[in-house]
Amino acid sequence: MGAQVGAGARSRTGARYEFGILGPLTVVRDGERVAVGAAQLRVLIAALAVDAGQVVGVDALVDRLWGDEPPQGARNAVQNYVLRVRRVLGAGVLLTDRLGYVLAVAPDALDAHRFGVLVGEGRAALAGGLAERAAELSGAALGLWRGEALADLPAERFPDVVATLSEQRLAAQELWIDSVIACRRPADALPELRRLTELHPLRERFWAQRMLALYRCGRQGEALACFRRVAGLLAEELGIDPGAELRSLHQRMLTAAPELDPGPSDIGSAAPSVQVPAAPGNLPAETTSFVGREKELTDAGRLLERSRLVTLTGTGGVGKTRLALRTAARSASAFPDGVWLADLAALTDPALLERAVAESLGLRDQSARSVADAVDDHLRHRRLLLVLDNCEHLVDAVAALVLRLLRAAPGLRVLATSRERLGVPGEHLLRVPCLTLRDGADGRPSEAVRLLVDRSTACAATLGAEPDDRPDRQGTATAELCRRLDGIPLAIELAAVRLSSLTVEEVLERLEDRFRLLSHPRAAAGPSPGRYRNTLRGVLDWSHSLCTPGERLLWARLSVFVGGFDLRAAEAVCTGEGIAREDVLDLVDGLVHKSVVTVEHQRGTGSGGGTGRRTVRYRLLETIRQYGTDRLRATCDDTRLRIRHSEYYRSLTTRAAAEWCGPDEVGWLVGLRQELPNFRSALDFCHLHPDRAQALTGTEIAIDLMRSRCWFFASTLGEARHWVDTLAARLDPAPDEPVAVMAATVSAFIATLQGDHAAAAIRIAAVCPTESTESTEGEPDGPPPITYIKGVRGLLMRSDPACVRQLALAREGLIAAGLTGDAHMATMFWSLAATFLGEAAEARAVCDLYVAEAEAACAGWAITWSLWTTGLTELLHGDPARALMPLCDALVRQHSVGDNWGPAWTLETLGWTIGALGHHTDAVVVLGTAHGYRRVTGAELAGLRPVAALHDRTTTAVREHLAAPAYTAAWERGVGAEDGIALALGIAHEVFRRTTSSADPE
Repeated sequence: MGAQVGAGARSRTGARYEFGILGPLTVVRDGERVAVGAAQLRVLIAALAVDAGQVVGVDALVDRLWGDEPPQGARNAVQNYVLRVRRVLGAGVLLTDRLGYVLAVAPDALDAHRFGVLVGEGRAALAGGLAERAAELSGAALGLWRGEALADLPAERFPDVVATLSEQRLAAQELWIDSVIACRRPADALPELRRLTELHPLRERFWAQRMLALYRCGRQGEALACFRRVAGLLAEELGIDPGAELRSLHQRMLTAAPELDPGPSDIGSAAPSVQVPAAPGNLPAETTSFVGREKELTDAGRLLERSRLVTLTGTGGVGKTRLALRTAARSASAFPDGVWLADLAALTDPALLERAVAESLGLRDQSARSVADAVDDHLRHRRLLLVLDNCEHLVDAVAALVLRLLRAAPGLRVLATSRERLGVPGEHLLRVPCLTLRDGADGRPSEAVRLLVDRSTACAATLGAEPDDRPDRQGTATAELCRRLDGIPLAIELAAVRLSSLTVEEVLERLEDRFRLLSHPRAAAGPSPGRYRNTLRGVLDWSHSLCTPGERLLWARLSVFVGGFDLRAAEAVCTGEGIAREDVLDLVDGLVHKSVVTVEHQRGTGSGGGTGRRTVRYRLLETIRQYGTDRLRATCDDTRLRIRHSEYYRSLTTRAAAEWCGPDEVGWLVGLRQELPNFRSALDFCHLHPDRAQALTGTEIAIDLMRSRCWFFASTLGEARHWVDTLAARLDPAPDEPVAVMAATVSAFIATLQGDHAAAAIRIAAVCPTESTESTEGEPDGPPPITYIKGVRGLLMRSDPACVRQLALAREGLIAAGLTGDAHMATMFWSLAATFLGEAAEARAVCDLYVAEAEAACAGWAITWSLWTTGLTELLHGDPARALMPLCDALVRQHSVGDNWGPAWTLETLGWTIGALGHHTDAVVVLGTAHGYRRVTGAELAGLRPVAALHDRTTTAVREHLAAPAYTAAWERGVGAEDGIALALGIAHEVFRRTTSSADPE
């Protein structure tokens, strides 16, 4: 327990591992999440992680894995599981000892260990009178929790661990609340206390803390009402009176005992009740509650401990000032000469900077020396924290002064807020993000929602009764409003003001004009009239004025991007007429430093294809983007930029389709999916623009997204069909128009997969009116794309054996036309046709050809489908047991690249295979997971004849062995699985183990 708390520990091989049990089990190696699919493997890892660094006996592992009913040969099974875990984790982590096995990492690799250390340090800090430090440490400890302990594993396997950790968590919550109250911030603890007393109504400690917090907020009546409520609960539920602590507190409140006046808390804590003398300084008192920001507060506090200059940067209105003031207040005990605030918002002349800082420090020097020298001398032997707020318009002057002061005063630390970094040597930056938009793992509302509810309540709006309420009726709309406002605190607070006269839905309807809507009725009374007004537009006008002319122009042009962009896109779309291509990088960099553009680092892929490297993307928050859009429209240049935007994304999809089925395939898939917001924007513009050329551009984008399988990968087939049909309707449907032919093919293909065969026939007839739409003569019938779609329809609609030859001919035609990616898809459907409708020899030959093509192309996504066809071929023409591993391999690979389409069909085939092996209940569970995925993809099983036939055959067979309730329960288990892939893989591995006699299931 004396190990230093760190972010993980290294194994004997040098890899850094982290194991998380304070929530669902997580394994991280060198910063990358390690996927562990099988449920029993997760149980084994958890059992070892709980006692990391210590030997765990085989009998103990058997007990964790199977409880009181271990199977025959359980000890051998443990050995098999250990082998598989070693393959997942890597060498040198899971070691064998004569008494059992040991996870060879230091204790601090486990989040529960780090949690315990932080809580212990927090208790010591509170006992020593360091309440702010105690609140920080206990808050950091609680921040390690991601939900209930081991929430994804069977509770009966770890009852002792879960119970112990849960009790420790409650004790840590009590510690944090004691610390916050001791910091004279009882209002900050009330939302959490309300939640905790509702979750644990019989835990008297939380009620005592809530009563004290209410009392110290001046809400004595509510504090006494709390006592009556808990007394009633205890009498009704247990037939007992409140304990001594509650009774004593209640009596002291009735008599207004002086020790209950605002001051350090002594209820149930080891902290002595001491009067802390007021520290020097000029920090203003808080007038509203502080919501969220636990992580940022912890990060800022730690940076201040080891750095002499910390600068909080971020978008205007994101809450830099509030975070800085709260951080400074929490750190005050470390600065005996005080914490001093210099608000520079109203300062316009850099020459007056030193005097403004001197006045903020309370320095009144009447000598002839310079103000800077006087400040130097004043600070030289003092140990204090100087908070410089709103530095962005005086960056150069502030940087020079800060550097001088830090050199002159070794005990000085500076906490600055600025939309742009100061650039001083030794400066540490902390970017302040927007408030969180997702609810916590414990069900607690997001920071943004909590702030909106809190502020709207203060404005007499009717969202909720207390700041931590989560209104059920308007919860969805409230979350959507916060999302549309990007989680920017200023925007949320201004929206809360409007909620006193509008509903949440009405505010949402008016957000297109957000800059007029989100203006404070008393904006003119803001801190700097005429310049930095308390309106959303005023904040952004101020940011705009700080930019160079080139940065302002680029800001406007970047607003055409939706969701994000990379440097290549910015250079292609935004250059010309005032911006040279070679200047774009510097201008983007300037906007990043001014907190206008947000940087997003991503690992592995980019929109230009390629994998295995880190990439950088940029983004404008929606509010900032709309401001840029207004500026762009004012220049009357928006149409030209939108045309360039759509042309760029057409070129991107053209490249993707041309390079399809190659080593960059997965990179293209991931990159195209992250560009979907931009594709949708381009498609919408092309649809609305009257020029037919734009309709052609949009049609080509939609088609090439289909040819590169992006619509499949993102499970957006319905959207693909909408765009293709809508845009192609404006083109000439002549048979000699290549784009029209391809559009008809794509639309008919999607309609077929959706079971809409009538619409598919109409689309084909529009470009091939003189040919039979259902020709099965085995000869090319029209252009290769038409032959291809007719072969696909012959397979999926009618199970016609003639489609095998038709798809082979389509493949040859597509290869001759140089359409490599399209030819590969024809090969895949040719293989499916031969497998479903042909003889074994032909099925295996075509399958082998398809596998060889995918492997030769090093095409990651295609290889997953070649594994699927291999499994399907084994199921229908070989040994079903040999189909399990290729299907599992395909499923793991599909999941690892984020494929949403493939797992629906791989899970379905896995269900057929498990059913064919006689594991009926397991088959139904897996078919249920497949159904869950298929609902997302939009594919209709009933319209795909050979697939539906195998599905029906499997379900009919299993129903003969299962009663209706058992079938329904198994089906619902699969459909409702939180992680259907992990569930199915665990089942498949267990079936494989039972089916084969091999010692190692692999």
